[in-house]
This record gives sequence, structure tokens and C-alpha cells, in this order.
Amino acid sequence: MDLFITALLIGLLFAVLGSGLWIGLSLLGIAIFAMDFFTSRPTGDSMALTIWGSTSSWTLTALPLFLWMGEILFRSKLSEDMFKGLAPWLERLPGRLLHVNIIGCTIFAAVSGSSAATCATIGKIALPELKKRGYPDDMTIGTLAGAGTLGLLIPPSIIMIVYGVAANVSISKLFIAGVLPGLLLAALFMGYVMVWSLLHPGAIPAAGARTTFKEKIHASRHLIPVVTLIGLVLGSIYSGVATATEAAAFGVAGSLILARIEGSLTWDTFISGLLGGTRIYCMIGLILGGAAFLTLSMGFIGLPRHLAEFIGTLNLSPFMLIICLMIFFIILGCFLDGISMVVLTISVLLPTIQKAGIDLIWFGIFIVLVVEMAQITPPVGFNLFVLQGLTKREITYIARTALPLFFLMMAAVLLVYFFPGIVTTLPQKMS
Repeated sequence: MDLFITALLIGLLFAVLGSGLWIGLSLLGIAIFAMDFFTSRPTGDSMALTIWGSTSSWTLTALPLFLWMGEILFRSKLSEDMFKGLAPWLERLPGRLLHVNIIGCTIFAAVSGSSAATCATIGKIALPELKKRGYPDDMTIGTLAGAGTLGLLIPPSIIMIVYGVAANVSISKLFIAGVLPGLLLAALFMGYVMVWSLLHPGAIPAAGARTTFKEKIHASRHLIPVVTLIGLVLGSIYSGVATATEAAAFGVAGSLILARIEGSLTWDTFISGLLGGTRIYCMIGLILGGAAFLTLSMGFIGLPRHLAEFIGTLNLSPFMLIICLMIFFIILGCFLDGISMVVLTISVLLPTIQKAGIDLIWFGIFIVLVVEMAQITPPVGFNLFVLQGLTKREITYIARTALPLFFLMMAAVLLVYFFPGIVTTLPQKMS
């Protein structure tokens, strides 16, 4: 009976999602159906209490603030300044300006928190510049698709906030746990670019006039605003001066000040940034509310407990469990966005993860890594949609260019499994 109910609900969920209905409403509709037909609980009261409880958490306040900060920066000239500051330092590195995509996304990820915002912001400035200078389209698009996902891993991260609330773990520890894996992934991407460039020397345009060290230092002044903002946000968290929510407020204030100083903050950009952040958070809030009620209805039916018991009877080793979950999330990522994946599955998986003795902070970073993979898997990869809008290319072409970086993310998952200290060292120092 449990198997029949599970198959029915999953089938209905994918059918409703495939119809084009909003994800949050799809989750809510399936939850109402499950409560009405398979439990005797009062649907209305349960729905009201659950949705209010899931969306009124104080911890969740950091989410709209980081979204607003990303929207402000998206409309400023900071990404353009970043390109000017980085380009002179990369002229002699194999792959040269292709690394701007990766380093630019790494830096912007530290003040954005959103994969799509990171990809769009760096893409708007880097893609035209690299095309004008003769860099191959497949490499520029592929590296941008992969590096854009760093917006989820390098703190502050929207997915980490959602996971932290769902799993009841410290968001500050999650943030600092993502630093080294984020830098590791960026290094893997840069290593791939260097190897590819050495194997295809004719595909990279010849270096221009060599700039002197003094000129490079002078160009680096363009990086000062971004570095200052990163220091303000992350430094306030790691030093213990501020919580994640308070740091997000610092970030919003700092981004407004920087945008005003550089002259890109007008009343129109202020309003459009505020509305942009509000729209995205309303979408996420609806998904969180729908997923929370679906989780509750699944709990009343007993499916999470039965699923955890079933997985427990398989007697999988922690390694095989992680491999199976990675495959599961990759498949799920073909149909759902990252936030939906997290809120739909965490409550079901946590008992199994805890029983296997897997650290919840480590598992949070694992979740972020596999959600990053979902950002570049068709047909629902958000970064693919962003790049399709920027380049007017087919989704399949963009996904193909990002495939090598997808495999590098899989390698990163294995690295953090066999060397868990990459994730756990910094959070342990905070304790």
C-alpha cells in the first residue's frame, strides 16, 4: 500500500509539474490531495499552521536580504570593474581571459548568494568581451555555466540558508564550511581550462601587450569595492560580530552605498532591485510553504519513516549511500529547481543520514554540490536558462558545453567524501 501511495503521489507530482503550474502550487495541491484522501487530519488548519510556521522563521529573514543585495549588485557596475581588475593578471596564464569567468564568478558569488544572479551578472560583461577578443564560444559558455554555480557554494548562499532552516543546523557554520569546497571547485575549473588551452593552443587568441606590475596594481583598484563588501559580509559572520541575518543587512547597506558612490544607484534602479528581490523571494516562499505542507502530509501518511526504514534495511555503507543519493539528486535535478529539491527531500533523508553517522554540516555541503550539478542539467537547469537568454543558443548546446564541468563537480563530491576535512575543518574552529 505504501508503495502504491508513493508511486501515485510521485506520478501526480510530475504530471502537475509537467503541466506548467507553478512549483509551489503544485506541491501544495499534491499535499492537499494526500491529506484529504489518505489521512483523517483536518487539512485547512494543518495547512495554515504549517505554511505560516515555515515562512515566518526569523532565520529565513537573511534570504530576502541576500536576494536584494544580489539584485542591487546586478544593476551596478561592479561586475564590469571586476573584469577590468582581473584581466591584466591573467594575460600570461594558459587560457588567459577564460579564467575571468571562473574568478569573476568566485568573487561575485561571495556577495550574491544566487547561482542565477552570479551567472547573469558575470555573463553580461564577460561574454561580449570574450567574443570580441576571439575566444571560442563553447569554452566561454561552458565555463560560465559551471562557474556560475559557485553562487550556491561560496557563502553567502541561498540554498545553505534553506538547508540550515530545514535541517536545524547553524547557518554560520554552513557558510564557513562552503569556503574551502568552493575554492577547490574553482581551482578544478581553472585547472581544466589550463589543460584544455595547452591541448588546443591555436584556439586561444594571442596575448596582447604585456602590462607591467605597476599597471596591474593600478588596475586592481577596481576590485576594492567588491573585496570590501565581501569582507563586511563574511567577516562580520566569521568574527562572531553578526548573525547571518544581520550580516545580510550589512550587505544590503554596503551594496547600496557602493552603488551610490559609483553613480549607478538611482530611484529607478533602487525600486527595480527591490521589486526583483521581492519577486524571487515570493517564488521561493511559495515553494517553501508548499513543500513544508507536503512534508507534513507525507509525515501523517508515514512515507518518510517507511522510506528511511527501507533504506536502512539495504545496509548500505556510507559511501554507497552517498553515491546513491548523488545519482538520485542528479535525476531529481532534471525536473526540479534546487530549493524544491532541498525542502522536498531533507526531512525524509535526515533520519537515514543521522543513522549512517554522516555529519549534517558535511551533508549540507554535499547537498549544495549536487544541487549545483542540477543547475546545468536539462531541462530545468536554471543556469542553462540564464545563458540561453544571454546567448540565444539551444539548451542542449549549452548543456553540452558545460558537461566537462559537470564531471568536475562529481569529482569534487568524491574529494570531499574521501577528505572530509575540506568541509569540516573551518566549522570546527568556530566551535
